Amino acid sequence: MHEFVRSVAAALSVVCLAAAIAIAFAGDALNQTAPAPQAAPTQQPTVKPVKQMALTDKQIEGVLAAQKDMEEITAKLPNNPTPDKITAQLDGVARKNGFASYDEYTNVVGNISIVLAGFDPATKQYVGTDAVIKAQIAQVKANKEMSPSDKKEALAELNDALKAPVPPIENKGNIDLVAKYYDKLADALGDDQQ
Repeated sequence: MHEFVRSVAAALSVVCLAAAIAIAFAGDALNQTAPAPQAAPTQQPTVKPVKQMALTDKQIEGVLAAQKDMEEITAKLPNNPTPDKITAQLDGVARKNGFASYDEYTNVVGNISIVLAGFDPATKQYVGTDAVIKAQIAQVKANKEMSPSDKKEALAELNDALKAPVPPIENKGNIDLVAKYYDKLADALGDDQQ
């Protein structure tokens, strides 16, 4: 039973990551069409949308190699980190693993995550994000051992993820490439989200 709950949690974390990426896409589109207010601007952190690109083996291997170091840096973040210091550390890890910057690294992770969210964790086949979410909803509904409150919370998160717009995959070759590294990527990126 613990394996089922773990697989639901892992799939849910990947789906939520994809939903967050989709929201970033939607937020960027809204920001482009909405008129800018004329009042004094406030500095709010913005989420950069993922610029879709064709992935390479080298990039995926770089993400996998960098993951442990990236986790160590982010795990040690104080409540009020110094942005320049953290950025320098993250950039250093990214460069050490073949990326020009941390921004490039996060864009590659975003591209991987968009694809990874559409993989059925049971079959390890790409079926699309909506199909994965619907299968998870069915599993949660059928689970007799989950507490009603946990079930309600999981279903609410899954239904929200199902409603979120997910960008279509522009580079279909990314599906085969992510499939090649599926187990390693699911372990590295899935555990990071739990």
